[in-house]
Amino acid sequence: MPLSKLNPVYIAGTGSYLPEKILSNAELEKMVDTSDEWIVSRTGIKARRIAAEHESTSDMASIAAQRALDDAGITAEEVDLIIVGTITPDMSFPATACYVQQKLGAHNAVAYDISAACSGFLYAMNIATAQIGAGLIKNALIIGAEKLSSILDWTDRNTCVLFGDGAGAAVLRPGNESTGRVHATRIGTDGRQTGILKVPNSGTATLDPEVQPVEGNATGTIYMAGREVFRHAVTAMKESALGVIADAGWKTEDVARVIPHQANLRIIDAIRERLNLPKERMFVNLDKYGNTSAAAIAIALDEANKTKSIVRGDKVVLVVFGAGLTWAAAAVEW
Repeated sequence: MPLSKLNPVYIAGTGSYLPEKILSNAELEKMVDTSDEWIVSRTGIKARRIAAEHESTSDMASIAAQRALDDAGITAEEVDLIIVGTITPDMSFPATACYVQQKLGAHNAVAYDISAACSGFLYAMNIATAQIGAGLIKNALIIGAEKLSSILDWTDRNTCVLFGDGAGAAVLRPGNESTGRVHATRIGTDGRQTGILKVPNSGTATLDPEVQPVEGNATGTIYMAGREVFRHAVTAMKESALGVIADAGWKTEDVARVIPHQANLRIIDAIRERLNLPKERMFVNLDKYGNTSAAAIAIALDEANKTKSIVRGDKVVLVVFGAGLTWAAAAVEW
């Protein structure tokens, strides 16, 4: 969505939270038939964070959110909108965002969740930017948070090595000539691909006698057809990234940094090649945290911000794909 006709909106602050426990590939070797070499060569992942049993998605989201508020220099009472992107909510209802509102004391905010899998954070950015740009609200808090360890089959080496837990957040506010700006966002969905990445037998469809557990997968855990996901992910991310670059009026060579979804290093490399960008322009922290779904790009954004991998004036592209299939991208002047 080109945003040139709306009031400017910028990212005023970022924050993230990673659980204390680090699960290395060496430790996974003791749990499932795999090896560090197998995991790294196929995914680029060396470790991931695992939430404590008592840590909920809203706990992690609230810490990341408070850090983003502190970075933006605003209080929880000033927040008008909270959107949490998650596929691992605290419970079916109320929305995890409601618990975040409660824990932050952001009692003036409207709060709700988005279930767009890994694309949830950028879906939230799309919505919040439009609302602020239209003058409907002033301050929005967008969050991606996941406790994926709670829906993993730890005997399935094709999935359990990929995912981790964590949360990331950003504050969006009205901008001006002295701030950066979200120049464009795009979101998309292809429901024809619902079967290639999913958690079967985890909802009301289990009431259908024709629905059976996926062979080799525990009920209520992640199933993924890896090759199909790879193919669709690369295409969707390339097209959406090029789309927001064009919407923003930029050229690919103008982009200082691409922050892609942290799912698989092979996917990231494929996107980089299709965008014809040098390796150093791709921000990658996948090796440390694995795929944290909706939290991944939010955590990466915060890390890029805090490590000065992106600085004011940089043209940054965020791009992601997720189950659904969903995809999203944003062109942001930092």
